[in-house]
Amino acid sequence: MNGKSKKFTEIMVDAAMWLERRLHLVKLWETTAGHPIPKSSASWFYTFGSMTLLCFVIQILTGIVLALVYVPTAAHAYQSLEFLNFEQDLGWFMRAMHYWGSNCMVIVMALHMTQVFLWGAYKYPRELTWVSGVVLLVLTLAMSFSGQVLRFDSDSYWGIGIGAAIMGRVPFIGAQLVDLLLGGPIIGSDTLGRFFALHVFVVPGAILALLSMHLRVVLGKGINEYPKPGVQVNRQTYDAEYQEIIRKEGIPFVPNGVNKDVVANGILLLIIVALAAFMGPKGPDIPGDPTQVIAEAKPDYPFLWLLSAAALLPNGSEYALFFVFPIIAAIVLFGLPFFAGEGEKSWRRRPVAIIAVILIYLCVGMLTYAGITGPWSPHMDAWSSDPINAALIKGRAPLELQGALVFQNNQCRNCHAIDGKGGHRGPDLTAIGTIQTQPQLVRQIIQGGGNMPAYGKNLSPQQITALTSYLVSLRPPHTGPARDAAMPEKPLPASNEKQAKPAEKGHEG
Repeated sequence: MNGKSKKFTEIMVDAAMWLERRLHLVKLWETTAGHPIPKSSASWFYTFGSMTLLCFVIQILTGIVLALVYVPTAAHAYQSLEFLNFEQDLGWFMRAMHYWGSNCMVIVMALHMTQVFLWGAYKYPRELTWVSGVVLLVLTLAMSFSGQVLRFDSDSYWGIGIGAAIMGRVPFIGAQLVDLLLGGPIIGSDTLGRFFALHVFVVPGAILALLSMHLRVVLGKGINEYPKPGVQVNRQTYDAEYQEIIRKEGIPFVPNGVNKDVVANGILLLIIVALAAFMGPKGPDIPGDPTQVIAEAKPDYPFLWLLSAAALLPNGSEYALFFVFPIIAAIVLFGLPFFAGEGEKSWRRRPVAIIAVILIYLCVGMLTYAGITGPWSPHMDAWSSDPINAALIKGRAPLELQGALVFQNNQCRNCHAIDGKGGHRGPDLTAIGTIQTQPQLVRQIIQGGGNMPAYGKNLSPQQITALTSYLVSLRPPHTGPARDAAMPEKPLPASNEKQAKPAEKGHEG
């Protein structure tokens, strides 16, 4: 080595040592990326945490790009998203990455919480790790919902309305919460401004703060070792046992334990890019309009199960779904590490935990599937595109034919199918004549009931008579009409007939 090279090397070493004495970079590396972890925790099951962090980074980066174009006002929000979709270079791709990254973040974080629960990583001494993770899950859902609102299309507009209706039912402070949520008496620019602030500043800032604490606790208390059946957690002995595990089989997270995280995050990134490229962004759909009720408005995927639950549960159960259930869930989730902080960690010996996870995923999965495929809304073009089967018209009396016209022209087909064609929000009416009598149908149409609104003010008595006449004629061949259960099936006895004759004569006279 010549003199110049030696002198340059000495200068670089001196500069590095100068930085080290002031920043303690070696110690920082050893306590963060290079911190020791149990060899057993370098597993595919432990990659969900870093995958969640990747999704959050994608949300931050794409959100910054979108915020440069998006205008959070009622007059320009929808148009700015249209501009991103069709005019801005790669604007649609950024929106798609942001949307699918959000959905993947919710899914991966739910899987991460499930893994932590099944592996008993919420037990001593990692109570704060679990509690901060629960709060991060809530904040992730809040970020997903506030992002949906910013589209300001029919889904988001009526989603805000439903959210405001739920808030309004909170005892004592409901009205104040609604005003805080909407920024005024109506859904408008003030509402969008507040949700924009929540989505861009408040919620991400809270996530960053909680994430810092979460990672600090993880580094301080160590990553949970792979639980072995029969090994119990005891507050008095666990810390020493964990240090012994680290001493015997500890490996630095970087580079020894990070390999599977890199692969898993690469696969997740490819999935998000593929979804963005081939599926595209969500919306914006029909513009939000308070004068136009869009019956098919639905929330994004993370909240579809709530839509299904609200639709399938009986009337009057809203308080249980939106208030009682969340309170119970919060008590269970936040209290779990405190009333079950010791004992068995392995899921193999915790059948109650396995059953609970299976039931939760089954319920949420089935409700989400119902939200995707279920006929929650009318089939809005059924009245015009699906003519009534000719076999259901042939041979009808003039009054019944008039009723068929009333049925078709007043959009009854939007909610009710005939011969399988039409909407499925209400029951199929192909054989309604064998189920309900004409007086029962008249009462149902005028007063409504169940999920059916009342149409007494929308139809004239003549239209109702014609419509019900047609409906009672809808029954299979050689099948009698429905009969009122309150009426006797057989003729009155002879004694009753004799007693009835004087009344009949008196009436005739």
